Amino acid sequence: MSAAEADDSRPKPAPEPAFDRRMPLIPGDSIAGRALIVVVAIMTFLACLTAGSALLVAEASHAWRADVLSDVTIQVKPGPNDDVDRIVEKAAAIAAKSVGAANVRAYSADESRKLLRPWLGDRLDLTLLPVPRIIVVRMAGQSDADIAALRAALAKDAPQADLDDHRVWADRIGLMAGAVVALALALFVLMIVAMATAIGFATRGAVAENREIVEVLHFVGASDRFVANEFHGHFQRLGLQGAAIGGGTAIAFFLAAEGLSRWAANSPGGAEIAALFGSFALTLTGYVSLLVVAAVVALLTGVLSRRIVLRHLRALQ
Repeated sequence: MSAAEADDSRPKPAPEPAFDRRMPLIPGDSIAGRALIVVVAIMTFLACLTAGSALLVAEASHAWRADVLSDVTIQVKPGPNDDVDRIVEKAAAIAAKSVGAANVRAYSADESRKLLRPWLGDRLDLTLLPVPRIIVVRMAGQSDADIAALRAALAKDAPQADLDDHRVWADRIGLMAGAVVALALALFVLMIVAMATAIGFATRGAVAENREIVEVLHFVGASDRFVANEFHGHFQRLGLQGAAIGGGTAIAFFLAAEGLSRWAANSPGGAEIAALFGSFALTLTGYVSLLVVAAVVALLTGVLSRRIVLRHLRALQ
């Protein structure tokens, strides 16, 4: 056997793998990356849940105020020698002729007494008490001028009748809803701050883990933009995954809550819950708002990571 044939028969070493320029600077699948996806998903879900709840309360408050302000109540307080039925008929006629009145209903004496039974009980003989008579006027609009004109007409022709436009209750409802929305907004801001803090720690951890690679790239002339783009792309992908999971779960939650509320609408407490909170049904604008929240979270993840990496690279100079 010749020397050439002997050389050919020797096992040749495996070729070294070629350098892949598409290889990412940061490993795409790591424990820290998966943990960040979970954190972003949970924070996105809570942020969307808070934003959706605030929208539901705001919409319910608007419905409450519209319902309360659509009616005015005329209360007839009988005197010792007054003909209550005649005063009620007169006040109802004045209300029916007033501008803006769409419907007028005068409660009978028995109906007026029934309104007090939940508070006074059935054992008390309400016929012995001067129970005021109630007239409910459904207004076509919420014009202050129409209500003022009706109040003036009653004061002139039926002074025993007192008009209540429910504005005090409407203002209290608006104040309560505003407080709930403000609390939800504060919680939303706190969640965003907590999520930004988690993203910052994750980015600093990734920079520390790849510190040697980052420093070598920096010293051999790689631009700060190139290194920052690598981190930005990595964390942007993680943010998109987490935001998609959290936002999708929040949308599914509200859809399930809407279906459950409709199913329970005929239950004993379903009507009261629907009157207080509505049907848990977000409008199209509400669902779009949830998508916007998820998109902002995803963008925030990439932007924060880029700024942190750029600050670290400037410190190396």
